Formats: sequence, structure tokens, C-alpha cells
Amino acid sequence: MEVGVKTDIGKVREINQDAYYISADEGPLFIVADGMGGHKAGEIASNMAVDIISSDLGKDMNFLELDDKEIQNRIKQSIGKANQEIYKKSLEDEGFAGMGTTVTLIYIKGKKVFIGHVGDSRAYLFRENTLAQLTEDHSLVEELIRNGSISREEAKLHPQRNIITRAVGTSPDIEADLIVKEKSKDDIFLLCTDGLTNMLEDEEIREHLLSKEDMQKVCENLVEFANNKGGYDNITVVAIKF
Repeated sequence: MEVGVKTDIGKVREINQDAYYISADEGPLFIVADGMGGHKAGEIASNMAVDIISSDLGKDMNFLELDDKEIQNRIKQSIGKANQEIYKKSLEDEGFAGMGTTVTLIYIKGKKVFIGHVGDSRAYLFRENTLAQLTEDHSLVEELIRNGSISREEAKLHPQRNIITRAVGTSPDIEADLIVKEKSKDDIFLLCTDGLTNMLEDEEIREHLLSKEDMQKVCENLVEFANNKGGYDNITVVAIKF
């Protein structure tokens, strides 16, 4: 397994509200989170989510013989725990009111890749030169696309394209999407925040994955390219190649 990661503040933002986690020693867990909220609140929310989930899932999942359903339940419970802690903190401190974060994670067990997802960060799979988006954005424009109100092209310029409809920490309860994929040799799984996908088309991401560069270089190149196209948001990319 080969892993790359890059996070960047971008060209416009004053602080980086993205956070990420990569297991040490080729461990099974990878997370990206994109925080939202007032002064430093989004940064706190994303870091809380990453810390809570990585601590919770890292405790014993390496050692327990859990079946697929149990792993999915543990992922949901862990995201739920982060949701409760962030929501509680937002109520306790007026400066953190309304803060929240996206969470998109990968947990690997054997040939299975488990993906947990809330918000508009994304997980992609690059296989046999084809890039597929695995997660569905929890966003207003995605809902408008689904009900036929706007086209995908119109969504790119929609004035409310940054509004997300589901986030960790903004309400007492949260529903996380769970996706399970079987990995194959040479698969690349990509986790990223919307600072990348708002700047780059899927085809541009695919071209970088075709480059034959190592995963660290791919992540660095993607972030550089997003910055060159405007860098309007924080950008975080994690790439895992099998």
C-alpha cells in the first residue's frame, strides 16, 4: 500500500479548517474533514471529529474479528459520537454556535474498503484508468440536481453551491452514509475536501492519477493545480494505492 497526503490553506482563506488522519504503519484508517463555523470554530470541529473518530476506531478494530455489518455499525457509532461531542461543545460556547464539519473516511479490512460519509467531501475510486465518485454530496445543489431543478453544469455556478444539508455536529443526531467496496490490485482510493473538487473537474483529477507519479506527488500536484485555478478554499487530498 502506498499513501500520499497534502493539505493547504489555499489562496483566500485566513486559516485551514480542514483536518485529516492517516493510520501509522499502513494501518486501516484514513479520514478527511472540512470544518465550518465562525472564527476558528470550523477548525475546532474538524479536528475534534478526526481526533474522536481516530481514537474510537483505532482502539480495537485492528484486533477484533468483526464481520462487515459490525464494522459498518462501529463506523456509524464513531461518527455519531463525534457528532454528539461537537454539538455539545457548540451549545456550551456561544463562539462555537452552529459549527460543524464534513467527515469522509475509509477503513480497510482484508479485501474490503468501508467508507463512512457525511457532507460534501468526497471519496473516489480510480480503477483501470476510470475515476468514479463513490460518495454522494449532502449539499443543496446536489438535491436540486436530483429533483431536476438545475443541471450539473448550472450547479457549478449556483450562488448556494457551498450550502451543505448534512454535517457532523450541527444537530443532536446524524445519519452517515456507508459504502462497501472490494479493492483490487492497482486501485487508488482518493479522499478530498471540496476545496479540490470545486476547482477541478473529475477529468482533471483523473489525468493526475494517470501520471504514474507516486501518491505523495499526485496529492501535491492536485493541490498545486487547484491553487493555480484559484484556490478559493482549503484543500486536502489523501490518496491510497494498493
